[in-house]
Amino acid sequence: MKKKLLALAAAGLLALTGCSAADVADQNNRTAADNFEIQRRIVFVNGITGDSMLEIEGRCSVTDETGSETGANQLEVICKVGEDEFKKHMLGLSDNVSYVVEQTEANPTDAFHYRFILRPETVIPNVDVKTSAE
Repeated sequence: MKKKLLALAAAGLLALTGCSAADVADQNNRTAADNFEIQRRIVFVNGITGDSMLEIEGRCSVTDETGSETGANQLEVICKVGEDEFKKHMLGLSDNVSYVVEQTEANPTDAFHYRFILRPETVIPNVDVKTSAE
């Protein structure tokens, strides 16, 4: 297992070779946001009236599904609202709706350090076993 982790870490280092410090800092910031470590404010604006339609604030991960393989024209926002509690919002986008994602707190990102996060629960599935005795 250690050898596999070291091989993955080495691959990560090779992938980062040739990247600028800004690229590494940007990727670290994205990783922190996807791990609910950064406070954000997401605002949806009506492009015709200029009015704010919706505002979401919290430790949120944002994924723009526009142009993805699914063909969805939406923004997916998942926010951490408790220790093990999350809320997911799917918001449709159109020609006259735009959004702004603001990072409301500074994130101390080290441009010379990469992040490698392994979550065992995603590698080892949670298996429910049913037997004939049930």
